[in-house]
Formats: sequence, structure tokens, C-alpha cells
Amino acid sequence: MNMMNFPAFTMPENTNTPPIAERCDSNLARVLASGEFAVTGEVGPPKGHDAEVVRTKTRLLLDCVDAANVTDNQAAVVRMSSIAAGLIMMEEGLEPIIQMTCRDRNRLAMQSDLLGAYALGLKNLLCLSGDHQSCGNHPGAKNVHDIDSMQFLRMMKEMRDENKFQCGEEIAGGGPRFLIGGAANPFADPAEWRPYRLAKKAIAGADFVQTQLVYDMERFREYMKRVVDMGVAEQIKIIAGVGPLKSTGMAKFMRDRIPGMSVPDAIIDRMAGAVEGIDTDKKPERATAWKAEGIKICIEQVQEIREIDGVAGVHIMGIEWEEAIRPIAEGAGLLPRPIIKV
Repeated sequence: MNMMNFPAFTMPENTNTPPIAERCDSNLARVLASGEFAVTGEVGPPKGHDAEVVRTKTRLLLDCVDAANVTDNQAAVVRMSSIAAGLIMMEEGLEPIIQMTCRDRNRLAMQSDLLGAYALGLKNLLCLSGDHQSCGNHPGAKNVHDIDSMQFLRMMKEMRDENKFQCGEEIAGGGPRFLIGGAANPFADPAEWRPYRLAKKAIAGADFVQTQLVYDMERFREYMKRVVDMGVAEQIKIIAGVGPLKSTGMAKFMRDRIPGMSVPDAIIDRMAGAVEGIDTDKKPERATAWKAEGIKICIEQVQEIREIDGVAGVHIMGIEWEEAIRPIAEGAGLLPRPIIKV
């Protein structure tokens, strides 16, 4: 679609939504409200009940992120509950952002689990559709999808701001005051319409979004320019996803096999160049060189993203490589993290 043919759009005023600092008293909410450049990370719960796995990953992220996602059966694979893992993270001193998918629960279970999560001290929520069950280890499982992610956002906003359940019944004692987040993919087809989908999420109730991994800076700048021009960035905090590549093969896999990903050839060429001259039988040396280049590229990307108008922070995804998050944050000049007093 030609840029000149996009339909006119103006974001409606958020007259019924209080300022972000009044919606939730989490650390992430305070950082976003202050205007500081936010940094979030990610902890993947284990495919088992060993709490020490969560503790070990959490310790790697302490003091280098403002909060960290804890995934909900990511890739449709059975893992420890995101709420349980989030509690373990809190015990270690790291603020969690619990993920919940529409795939696994109906609206009764969602509201029930989230009332319990808030009662236990969890304050940040990411509302997601969830990967299709055919991707995971229970392909015969039944998708629930009682509501979609847009309706999920609206339900949580009404619980928090209007103190009512999705059915309209009043919540005794008031609703849970979550900082409500969603996901955004600037590159998924049809890419021309992705800014409008982000606007819908802002209207539905998202306080912030975390984007798909950004490797294609040119396309991301175009996306953000439209988001800013439409007035969307004034009503929702946009946290750009970044992550270090581990090998040339990983970069090619993301480019060729992951829907909605855009990995420029220049990135793949840099990863290939990192092991040029290292014999293929020297696997440890090649892995070390690849990882070093992957971290270097990620640091450069964070520095570029910081200069893009409308971006409120970065979401650093280690992808089972949590050890990389601290050197990336440090190398990009994101440390120490700010301490925003209540």
C-alpha cells in the first residue's frame, strides 16, 4: 500500500485512564513514568519444578534490568507456572512481569489466577495470544482462546480502572492494579497496518508493549515514525525487543523460518565474518567468536534504538542465554539502573 493512501487516524484521548504512575506502583511503572529509558529482560522457567533453576537465572539479571518477563509455557511447551516462577524471582529481589496467554485459559481462569497473583505481590502483566499448541510438546492439546489478546487487555483495564469483572460484576475491595502490557510485531504482514494494531492495543488498555526482536533498523525507524505521527507513542510506552545472535545459523533460521522476523543480510554477513579464518572443527573457538560478535551487534542496536523518537526502553531477550544480558546492558551504557523512589 502506498504511504499516501493510509487512512487518516487520530488517537482518542485517554480521558478515563489515570497517569501511568497512578495505575500501578511497580518499579517498572515508576521507571516508565519518570521518562528514564527502561530495560527489561526475560527468564524462562524450567521444564520441571526445580526452583534453583529460576533462582540462578534471576541472579544473572539482578541490578541490570528494571523488571524481567517470566514466560507462560513459551513455545507451547509445558514449563513451571509463570506465577510460581515470578514469586521465586521476587524472593531473589527481581521484579517479574508475568506473562499469560489466551491459549491455555478461559476468562474465568484468567481472572481467578490474576487476582491470586496480585494478592501475592505480582504487579506487572503481559497479555499474549500464545504460540499454537502444534509448535510444542502437546500438539494434541486443545487451544482455549475464549478471548483474544485485545479482549484480554480490555478485560484487565476494566478490572483495574473500573473495579469490575469481565461480566460487569463489581470486584469486592477493588480490582488488581496491574501495569498492563502487550506484544507488538512491527514486521509481521501486512506490515503497513502494524501501527494501527498497536493503536488498537493502546485503546484496549495496554500501558506498554514489548516488540518482536528488532534487527532491521531501517524498517523499525519507519514503523516508529508512523507510530509517533499517529500520536500512539503519547499513550503507550514502546519497549523495543533486542537479543544477541549466537551463530550465523541462528541468524539465518530467524530470517528464513520465523514468521514476522526481518534480519538484514548485513547482519548475517557480520556473523559469518566473525568466524572467518577459524577452522570448522574448532567448535568452541567458533562459538566464542560468534557470541562475542552477537553481543557487539546487540549493543550497537541498543545504542541506535535509544536515538529513535517514541521508544521508551529495550527488552533484552537472552533466549536461554541470560548471561549475555548484563554485558549488553553495560556495553550500551544502561547501567546502573535508576532507583525511582515511591
